[in-house]
Amino acid sequence: MDNEIILPLLGYLALIAGLSVFAMRKQRTGSFLSEYFLGSRSMGGFVLAMTITTTYISASSFIGGPGAAYKYGLGWVLLAMIQVPAVWLSLTVLGKKFAILARRYNAITLNDMLYGRYQSPLLIWLASIALLVAFVGAMTVQFIGGARLLETAAGIPYDTGLLIFGGTIALYTAFGGFRASVLNDAMQGLVMLVGTFLLLFAVIHRAGGLENAVTTLHSIDPQLVAPEGVGNVITPTFLSSFAVLVCFGVIGLPHTAVRCISYKSSKAMHRGIVLGTLVVVLLMLGMHLAGALGRAIIPDLAVPDRVIPTLMITVLPPLAAGIFLAAPMAAIMSTINAQLLQSSATLIKDLYLRIAPQHSDNEPRLRMLSGIITFALGALLMLAAWNPPDMIIWLNLLAFGGLEAVFLWPLVLGLYWQRANASGALSGMIVGAGCYTLLASLKIELGGFHPIVPSLSLSLLAFVVGNLFGSSPDARDAAAVK
Repeated sequence: MDNEIILPLLGYLALIAGLSVFAMRKQRTGSFLSEYFLGSRSMGGFVLAMTITTTYISASSFIGGPGAAYKYGLGWVLLAMIQVPAVWLSLTVLGKKFAILARRYNAITLNDMLYGRYQSPLLIWLASIALLVAFVGAMTVQFIGGARLLETAAGIPYDTGLLIFGGTIALYTAFGGFRASVLNDAMQGLVMLVGTFLLLFAVIHRAGGLENAVTTLHSIDPQLVAPEGVGNVITPTFLSSFAVLVCFGVIGLPHTAVRCISYKSSKAMHRGIVLGTLVVVLLMLGMHLAGALGRAIIPDLAVPDRVIPTLMITVLPPLAAGIFLAAPMAAIMSTINAQLLQSSATLIKDLYLRIAPQHSDNEPRLRMLSGIITFALGALLMLAAWNPPDMIIWLNLLAFGGLEAVFLWPLVLGLYWQRANASGALSGMIVGAGCYTLLASLKIELGGFHPIVPSLSLSLLAFVVGNLFGSSPDARDAAAVK
């Protein structure tokens, strides 16, 4: 282990712990559930932009995405830029209507929103189970990314790195709640920006300039500089599938959507749209370009996911590498804490209190349960991440797609279609989840499209057909979505 890399990392973890303690001391009086899971809906524009961006940008963007760019070339960099409108879409499509309804229904979780809109306990149980199953896969990916980063960059054994990384996140999320999560997100977003610029500049410099790097890539394999990528992997159907999966479909991601009910004003939302989109552009371009150009410096990596940590220790001095190590760590931590909180909220607010509503005012019990469940989930996920695959991007995209297939249409149509009802929402969720599970598990690509495209198409059709057989919402609910 290299102490010059480890020491900055320890300093970074200490800073995270300090922010979490600060968040605990700043927790406001009032409803514990609203404070713990939403930070009392008090986010300003800058914090909103950073938390929704860092929640979306994860191990896949800092580890898996650059690994794919390393393997497939500059074409993957162009492909990654499809994600640029993700924050803008989430905040504009959900945005004000979502926040207004959340306050009307006193919603703390995404499932609170669905129950307030559709009034169906069965729908909430189905949504909760789907969310927890998909989040297990998604969070496992993040834990793998963090441990692999420490293993490659700092020389820490994978198992030890997993314990350090996972334990830190589980502790600060369990005790600090949403406020600690978003404060750390804001700090981590800045760290990610600085680290991305630092690494990209060092990679281009080591490769002898951008032109020389591209020439080297061409000499290794001409397809590395072709839009189609190595093996012609980037086809028109793949491109359109990717756009649905990582851009339009992001509207249906629960941990992103819940950020849209926790800001304090319309001004904060508008500022979050501008700043968040700018941050996504810089991070996506910088990290994926670094991964692609890294092939010119390290041409023979066996595991593509190791390109970013390997570049860190290759092109940066040890101390700078230790400082940069905080950037991908920040990306991973910010996503895990959002998903951990959402999972904990689902178990407590959507399931436990639905079974035992008499405990809804017992704040000491809820406080204790929230901390214990959040930490226990983190511990279980560390066990799930003990034996990782070589490329985590595919597992992450699989979990992404599952969440989108279940939640996208109930959220969007619930906001914009006044006559949308519980029968339609249930039909859409069941068909979307079933179709996606079947196609993804059997690796069936209808017409060459990723399973998310036919799954969302059939889910929409099922929603519309199912809606014909259910009762319409009453006038109060219809008026709420105008």
